[in-house]
Amino acid sequence: MQKLELLIHCCRLLPLLTIFILCFFFFILDQNGQILGQNQIPSKSINERSIVDYPSLFDNNLKIETVARGFAFPTGMAFLGNNEFLLLEKNTGNVYRITDGNVSNVVVHLNVSIEDERGLLGIAISKNDKSKQDNPFVFLYFTSCSQVKTDSCISPNCGNYLYRYKLDADKYVLVEPELILELPSLPGPSHNGGVIDIDNENNVYVTIGDLQPGAFNKNQTGFDTMAQNILNGTVPDGRAGIIRLTQDGKPVGDGILGDDFPLNMYYAYGIRNSFGIDFDYISGNLWDTENGPRFGDEINLVEPGLNSGWEKVQGIWKLNQTKNKNVTYDQSDENIKLVDFDGKGKYSAPEFVWEKSIGPTALIFLESDKLGAEYKNDIFVGSVEKGIIYHFDLADDRKSLSLTGDLADLVFNKKDNGSQIIFGQNFGIVTDMAVGTDGYLYVVSGDRGTDEGAVYRIVPNTK
Repeated sequence: MQKLELLIHCCRLLPLLTIFILCFFFFILDQNGQILGQNQIPSKSINERSIVDYPSLFDNNLKIETVARGFAFPTGMAFLGNNEFLLLEKNTGNVYRITDGNVSNVVVHLNVSIEDERGLLGIAISKNDKSKQDNPFVFLYFTSCSQVKTDSCISPNCGNYLYRYKLDADKYVLVEPELILELPSLPGPSHNGGVIDIDNENNVYVTIGDLQPGAFNKNQTGFDTMAQNILNGTVPDGRAGIIRLTQDGKPVGDGILGDDFPLNMYYAYGIRNSFGIDFDYISGNLWDTENGPRFGDEINLVEPGLNSGWEKVQGIWKLNQTKNKNVTYDQSDENIKLVDFDGKGKYSAPEFVWEKSIGPTALIFLESDKLGAEYKNDIFVGSVEKGIIYHFDLADDRKSLSLTGDLADLVFNKKDNGSQIIFGQNFGIVTDMAVGTDGYLYVVSGDRGTDEGAVYRIVPNTK
C-alpha cells in the first residue's frame, strides 16, 4: 500500500519535473542565443541559401564576379590604381587597402559613432594625376561623439566631420589628418548623408541630410532651419544640403546663396537625405538621389542653388495634402512658401520619382563602354529595397531622363512595368558603386542578409 501511494505521488510530480527540465533547457538555449547575438548574426550555410539570394542581372550578356568579401557593412570605395582600392567599414571605422581582391592592410582606423546611420560614411580621392602625385589626398566623412563633462552631467558632443589625409605611398597608411569641415549631427542619429565627390576643378562636394528633426525628436527643438524651407527657422547650420568647398576647406568663390558661413558653402539645400551624387563628365552637371519619408524618393539634376523642396515638398507631392499622383506642386501656389534666399535658391522638380520608397543609394555615371555601347554614359542607381540596381538612359540634352511607356510620366508606382530600368537585383544594401580603372562597374554590398558585405564587379559574359 505504501509503495502504491509513493508511485502515485511520483506520478503527480512528474509533470512538474518535466516542466522544470524543459524550462531549464530553454533557458540555457536562450542564453547561448543571446551570447551569439551580441557578437554576430548567424548567416545561412551555402546549402540553406536559395538561388534568389544571389545577385543577378537581367542582361545575359553580362555577369557578376566577386572581387572581395568578408567585410562588416562596407559603405564606400575609391580606386587608387589598377586592381587596388580603399574600402570603408561603417561601424569598425577601418579603411582597408584592397589589392587584387585581398586585404593588404588597414590604412587608418577611426573612432566613430555607429548608432543607426552614423559611422564611417564617405570617401573620395583627389583626382589629380596620381602618376605625378605620389601622395594623393584622401577625404573621409564620418560621425564621431565624445563625452563632455559639465557641473551637472555628462553629455555627448557629436559631429559629422570631413577630414583630409595624405596617403603615404611607401607605407600605405593615411597621415597628416586635417579637419576641413565640421557639420552638425544632432538631433540624429539618422540622415547624416556622407557621400563625397570631387569635380573637375578639384572642389569637394559632400551630402548631409536634415539630421531627422521634427516629429522624430519631439522633445528636442532648435533644429529647424531655413535650409529645410522653414520660413521662420534659424539660419542654416550646414544640414539638409550638398556642401561645396575647396580641398583646403574654404568656400568656393563668393558662395551661391549668401556670404556668411556656412550658407556660402551650400551648393544645394532642401534635401531630406542623400546617399548618392555624381558628375556627368560630358555635361559637367551634378546629379543626386534623395530619400523620401516612405514615399517620394527622387533623382535630381542638381544645378547651383537647387532647392529640393524638403520639408514642404517631396517627390511631386505637397506634404500637407493627401498624396495623390494628380496633385503636383505648383511653384505659384501661395499656400506653399519655400525659402529662396532673396531669389538665389530655385526649386526644381525631380527628374524621376518612386512613389513607394525603395531607399535609393549610390548614383554613378558609367564613363566606359566596357559593358557595351548601350550602357555608356548612362546613370546607374543602387537601392536598399531588394538590392535592385536601376539603369537610366539620358535625353539628348543630358538634363533629363529618357523614359517611355508606364514611366513616361517620370513616376514609378506599383502598377508600372519597371523592366526598362531594372538592371540587377539581390545586391543587398547597395552602399556604393564605382567605375574601376579597368572600365567595369563595381558594386559595394553593405549587407545581403545572407552573408557578409562584399564588393562585386560586373563584366561581359564571354561564355
